[in-house]
Amino acid sequence: MLPTHRAYLALAIPLILSTITTPLLGAVDTAVIGHLSHASFLGGVAVGTLIFNTLYWLFGFLRVSTSAFTAQAAGAQNNDHSIAALMRPLAIALLVGGLFIILQKPILLASLQLIHPAQDVAAQAAIYFNIRIWGAPLTLVNYVLLGWLMGLSRVKATLFLQITMNVINMVLAIVFTQIMQWDVAGVAGATLIAEFLACVLGSILVLRSSVWREWRQSGKKDWQGWFGASELKSVMATNLDLMIRTACLLTMFNLFTSRSASFGTDQLAANAILLQIHYIMAYLFDGFANASSIMTGQARGAGDRKMLQRVIHLSWFWTLLTGVVSGGLYLALKEPLIRLFTDNTTVISLTGPYNGWLVVFPLAAGLGLVFYGVFTGMTVTYPIRNSMLISLVFFLAALFWCVPHYGNHGLWLSFIVFALGRSLFLVIYLPRLKRI
Repeated sequence: MLPTHRAYLALAIPLILSTITTPLLGAVDTAVIGHLSHASFLGGVAVGTLIFNTLYWLFGFLRVSTSAFTAQAAGAQNNDHSIAALMRPLAIALLVGGLFIILQKPILLASLQLIHPAQDVAAQAAIYFNIRIWGAPLTLVNYVLLGWLMGLSRVKATLFLQITMNVINMVLAIVFTQIMQWDVAGVAGATLIAEFLACVLGSILVLRSSVWREWRQSGKKDWQGWFGASELKSVMATNLDLMIRTACLLTMFNLFTSRSASFGTDQLAANAILLQIHYIMAYLFDGFANASSIMTGQARGAGDRKMLQRVIHLSWFWTLLTGVVSGGLYLALKEPLIRLFTDNTTVISLTGPYNGWLVVFPLAAGLGLVFYGVFTGMTVTYPIRNSMLISLVFFLAALFWCVPHYGNHGLWLSFIVFALGRSLFLVIYLPRLKRI
């Protein structure tokens, strides 16, 4: 039976609620810090968050590819492959997380040299970094656990895990900053504690899953097959494409933040608030992308081409509808929304001229964000890699020409060029996917 709009939404809505807690967490951190005495606190959290986004997003394939390979194993009803889809990325997560801790000092120094914020902002960013870096293995393991549960369509479990982690983080951030008055250190400490608790909870959910129990009870276990040469080759090819995709995305965000810093601490803070709102919009689409990824993965695992065609149709419909609705809502609610983040009148005034770019953003970026899920679910990732590389070239060209002429407006125009490019260049590859 082909998936209906109701079935698609039944999967997408919990995933939207799950994923949107991530940017809401960043929004709460920004809002909590934004109500403190100095804009350097907000700038420090913005720069510190950027550093961790660079570290962690580069390995975001740990969640995405885990979800895709797990969904394909579920479609083929193969528990051995489902467990292998968990164990391979777990090994990578622990190794990379340990390396981040070992190399924490050169990572911080190189990051601050690259972003080059004001001295007071850099000092606050260092406080934030030195605390959060100890959660690196936890964060990467959490990516894998969440991706595995998503791939099994355990949407209630993923919703529970994400919301629990982020609510704990939000509450602790408020307590540590507003009551304990630990400022930036309080925000970082809250995140570290929440990451640890999420890892414990996620591990419990995995161990209690039916797939894990059935695999444990089965007589034959293909331990060597987890890390066989042919299996690893397929996994690494997919992950390399996704890593390149993320590197392009992070290059764009790093350059955006660096140019924002060049306009002064107050404009950096204003752009940081607008970026947090952008993340909320983006993660709305990410929920649909996750639903599409799970369904296309199941379609590939079951060899069901008609199901693939149906999922693509559903992705088109809900992407376009969400783009119109989210842009309209921001247009209507932009002023009270921004005031939730800060009461600094200078920063608020600096956001005003650039609100229009966020109205345009969901219309420009929606297709690229959702069809990213369609392609990853099929583990056909070279179009994602290529579309992002081309979009980055267009972004750099726009940045080079527009910022000197139009200042911060030119910076936001370059941002929209990148968002539109990743949509258009990925959609171009759709006919090839339909022939698979």
